[in-house]
Amino acid sequence: MLLRAVIPLVLVILFSDFGAAQPLEANTQSTSDTLLPTVGAVLAQRTADSARFGGNWPLAIGATAAYYGVAMYVLQHTWYKDRPVVPFHFYNDGGGYMQVDKCGHAFGAYVYSSIGLRTLEYSGMSRGEALFFGGALGLLLQTPVEIMDGIHEGYGFSWYDMLANALGSSLVFGQELLFDRQLLRFKFSYTESTYAEQANGFLGTSAVDRLLKDYNGHSYWLSLPLEPVLRTGVLPAWLALSVGYGAGGMFGEYENITAYQGVDLPAAQRYRRVLLSLDVDWSALYTDSALLNTLLDALNFLKVPLPTLELRSTGEVRWHALYF
Repeated sequence: MLLRAVIPLVLVILFSDFGAAQPLEANTQSTSDTLLPTVGAVLAQRTADSARFGGNWPLAIGATAAYYGVAMYVLQHTWYKDRPVVPFHFYNDGGGYMQVDKCGHAFGAYVYSSIGLRTLEYSGMSRGEALFFGGALGLLLQTPVEIMDGIHEGYGFSWYDMLANALGSSLVFGQELLFDRQLLRFKFSYTESTYAEQANGFLGTSAVDRLLKDYNGHSYWLSLPLEPVLRTGVLPAWLALSVGYGAGGMFGEYENITAYQGVDLPAAQRYRRVLLSLDVDWSALYTDSALLNTLLDALNFLKVPLPTLELRSTGEVRWHALYF
């Protein structure tokens, strides 16, 4: 699933209008006045901004369609290359990989929708149109992938995946309506786990392969900037509190396999982890440079390595000087 989430990060740089000096969230007057502006006021303001940027939205849509066609081709020849086509079927994977995979689906939809909203807005669409079409982009783009899962052996169409996709897009759409910005940021971090080294290739044979398959090393975070909420007048605007989720001890989707390619794998106890850390909200550091602001937007999809408290479902508590 991470493959489907990571690729669109490139779209931030490729399809954003670098000539537009004002960033997506530069107009934060309604946020400073109240954290809960009315839905009508938000949509009215966004519709009034229809001509702020150049009318390049047909190009943006065409580029997105071309990108998606290429991405689907790549998936067909990588993700599904060894999977025969079978009749459409369903698969209940709600508990697979201790829901880390579902976090990946939600994150992927969040990335698509965030970038879709920004790209369509900068291309000349009204804020209301960009919110409607861009905000739904995550769910729209990931649904055909779920259908492809449904016709390939070893996978299957999953309603749990669809629910996670919808939640990811809804996080973008809902926050734009409520806060006129992405106040709560959905982020990702990864560190190759010790289990990947012990898995004899089951969790990947290269660094990139392990990034995609080693769910033990995945962490998904929700980061909330503190000053806009607490309004202390003291805290830096970029300082955020972040809560993360991950899991470990996994050599399989539901149960651990005991051997792979003739090699015994070590016994491991599966567990969940909850993480508590500080983070950086890069949008608070926007500059007059549209290019730099675009790079800051891309960074806001990744959790900054900082001291972290880890609570495991086994009852173990760990402290990390730096965690990523």
